[in-house]
Amino acid sequence: MLYWRDDGSSDASADLVRAFCQDRPSFQGPPGRLRATGSFLALLRLALTGPATCFAFADQDDVWLPDKLAHGVRALNAVPAGQPGLYFCARTLVGHDLRPFGQVGPPACLGFPAALTQNVAPGCCMMLNRAAAELLSAATEPEGCWHDWWAYLLISAHGGRVIAGEDADILYRQHGGNLVGEPRGLVHRMVSAVRRGRGPFMTLFWRQIDALRSAPVPARTAVVLGTIQRARTGGILARMRALAIPGFVRQTWAETLLFRLWFLLG
Repeated sequence: MLYWRDDGSSDASADLVRAFCQDRPSFQGPPGRLRATGSFLALLRLALTGPATCFAFADQDDVWLPDKLAHGVRALNAVPAGQPGLYFCARTLVGHDLRPFGQVGPPACLGFPAALTQNVAPGCCMMLNRAAAELLSAATEPEGCWHDWWAYLLISAHGGRVIAGEDADILYRQHGGNLVGEPRGLVHRMVSAVRRGRGPFMTLFWRQIDALRSAPVPARTAVVLGTIQRARTGGILARMRALAIPGFVRQTWAETLLFRLWFLLG
């Protein structure tokens, strides 16, 4: 079943989707301006009213390869019943004309608490089992957080299984209209982070901490969140204790160094 909605497009996108859905089971979501995160979460909640056991997010500008869903379903079927599961595939980077220029495989560091510092699971590559979808649907996302980062963070923080697939099952299109896109290389990621600035990053970071602390979490996660929260109002020693938490890192040493500098500054 395909659940979709038009978030105020100014071209013929909605007509194209209606034509595609003409002979396929589908449901059009509510109208209005919800933006990306609101759109995806609204559609996920609609999809949960049906019997589906696996859920995938689809952006409008990428190309799924034939085995994308099969690989995700196989991985999620191995997750124990009742445990939230999130799978995301590797991706081939392509231009607007679908010509490939790179590939992004599994990340070096995965899960919680690394998920607090960086999202490594793009929504276009992501699949959830029903337990994960229900967890995400019931939670209140922090203001300004993308749906995919919130899904990755929430599920990993609640002891869910996060699986990084090795197969590049999607052509991830990069063009001038990407809302986020894929930074090309370490230097580009560092420059982009510096341009965005410490303020916006740390504001979102603390919103995510507050959102996780607003509902029950597993004991291990609660300990980590408590240590980080004490660093919020404590001095340099409290911040250094938080930075000593195992796995509280980004994907590369340079990105981790920048994050630690921002965190120490409070």
